[in-house]
Amino acid sequence: MTTPTSSQTALMANAIRALSMDAVQQANSGHPGMPMGMAEIGVALWSRHLKHNPKNPHWADRDRFVLSNGHGSMLLYSLLHLTGYDLPMSELKNFRQLHSKTPGHPEVGMTAGVETTTGPLGQGLANAVGMALAEALLAAEFNKDGASIVDHHTYVFLGDGCLMEGISHEACSFAGTLGLNKLIALYDDNGISIDGHVEHWFHDDTPKRFEAYGWNVIRAVDGHDVDAVDAAIAQAKKSDKPTLICCRTVIGKGAPTKAGGHDAHGAPLGPKEIADTRAAIGWPYEPFVIPQEVYAAWDAKEQGAHLEAQWNKAFDAYRAKHPGEAAEFTRRMNGDLPASWAADVKKIIEGANERAETVATRKASQQALEGLAAALPELLGGSADLTGSNLTNWKASRPVRAAGDAENANPDAKGIQWGNHINYGVREFGMSAAINGMALHGGYRPFGGTFLTFSDYSRNALRVAALMKSRSIFVFTHDSIGLGEDGPTHQSIEHVSSLRLIPQLTTWRPADTVETAVAWTEAIGHQGPSTLIFSRQNLQFSPRNDVQIANIAKGGYVLRDWNDDIPARKIILIATGSEVQLAMEAVEKLAQEGIGARVVSMPSTNVFDRQDAEYRERVLPKGVVRVAIEAGVTDFWRKYVGLEGGVVGIDSFGESAPAGALFKHFGFTVERVVETARAALAGV
Repeated sequence: MTTPTSSQTALMANAIRALSMDAVQQANSGHPGMPMGMAEIGVALWSRHLKHNPKNPHWADRDRFVLSNGHGSMLLYSLLHLTGYDLPMSELKNFRQLHSKTPGHPEVGMTAGVETTTGPLGQGLANAVGMALAEALLAAEFNKDGASIVDHHTYVFLGDGCLMEGISHEACSFAGTLGLNKLIALYDDNGISIDGHVEHWFHDDTPKRFEAYGWNVIRAVDGHDVDAVDAAIAQAKKSDKPTLICCRTVIGKGAPTKAGGHDAHGAPLGPKEIADTRAAIGWPYEPFVIPQEVYAAWDAKEQGAHLEAQWNKAFDAYRAKHPGEAAEFTRRMNGDLPASWAADVKKIIEGANERAETVATRKASQQALEGLAAALPELLGGSADLTGSNLTNWKASRPVRAAGDAENANPDAKGIQWGNHINYGVREFGMSAAINGMALHGGYRPFGGTFLTFSDYSRNALRVAALMKSRSIFVFTHDSIGLGEDGPTHQSIEHVSSLRLIPQLTTWRPADTVETAVAWTEAIGHQGPSTLIFSRQNLQFSPRNDVQIANIAKGGYVLRDWNDDIPARKIILIATGSEVQLAMEAVEKLAQEGIGARVVSMPSTNVFDRQDAEYRERVLPKGVVRVAIEAGVTDFWRKYVGLEGGVVGIDSFGESAPAGALFKHFGFTVERVVETARAALAGV
């Protein structure tokens, strides 16, 4: 890349400072200190190393850039604007305002060039680990005969807050173990957080910590020396390990009275301080005015087009030699499903129906994966140290291993060994955020598993996945008191309902093999994140006709209808997962009392709620009393049964005992369902 002169780099860095302090001041909200302190680091990376094309933010082989310390969003917005992305000055002037493309923290899909949504500290770093892992796996899978169609870096900016968050340990330990050498992290070591000087609560020896993870560490780089940062990045690119570049900086650099203190962190500098900063850094221009010479120094459009054109030429040569692989790479990076997907889905669901097995839905999930993995080469599984319990692997799955690992099929190979199943270790939060990064990178459909009760460890990554609409899949097994002897620490009570409450997250809790197969295929086809909730214990298979099977994909459907010969007293039993069979068994008892019961299986309340009013009315007609049955908290179900209906659930924590004893102890019996239905009918 063209190297700007020293006078140009000073102007380029000060342009970032000026835009950042002006935008924050105009919004009367934001964080000017980090962008002002990392300005030279931004110049070094974005003008000398970053491989990107502002005119095509989705170019497959671009470098990925993640701002993990997302509160400093004006740094990223300034860089995007100055280098030529579709982010006009009017949007910078509209920083943090309603419907602007410059929200308070970067949001993927809203601003061209933003790779992931960041703000919850540490998650961007974990996203970057996922992106670097996706790059390494794609390179191992597609690069052939010296043709490197996948060859890019993942860069991440981070601060003290990212390193204090526990997820940084999970993600960075994992990255070091796998030797993700295309991952380069630049640490803004300014010693300041909102409460002041971090030495009072954070004095870790960060370089030693990362060296212990197996990272390459470059210490004590002057973060305000563009050439020094440039040299450190060049050195990092030669490493066979992920690299942490420790950059000493001054927060709010250039502000005469607020630089170096927490007052510059999360509040506007104020008109006087901004005026004095302009004088101190030699920036005589009015707010939001950038000289043409500065735009010219920053402009990356021509260089970006050239880089992409070079890659296109190389890809054309690759396509001529490997047409099948080229077509597959293009399809996957576009996020398209295979042409045979509809037929494959039909076969997978029909197979589950024909087998008619009574198995745990975690086992039904593994059976579905056998067909899915054959149909979907991009399927990338994993588990947080519970593979044998989550059953997230399949017969042909191969573990991802680092070069030199004892299990590596080719221990002398460079880089990572390709695989399609990842052992994440006991790192639920790091796993979930890395899955988000892989999903955003493209090329794979990632999923990972753990016990449902440990979804709490992953919670904020699930929320951010929903916010981003990333195509992440989270598998949670051992879904209730049916877990049994491990007791209430492991038995989920509130978890399924709480996951359903996260906007844009689709949750499935299937009742048997067929519903499990449908849940998997719907999650893969969904343009957003999904959670799949599976049982430890065996669940009874339910026979269905073709219409019923088709309606599973609508989230809720009539599994067993009331008999027209039954008198007018009718009730609807709504159930999910392991409780569907309980509802089915209660039908006969209710019939003996002259009560006609319709059983509605509702594997996904989220999907059911998206159906049109006519379908929902057909399944749950108004005026018919309803009882919901689920081994979880009861309040959620009031939206379906109302105050006059009944709920068979559990509003306390569990106990340690065999599953059968627990279900009986907590009242998940046919007798209690009948009693609840009788009481609900008596109340109308």
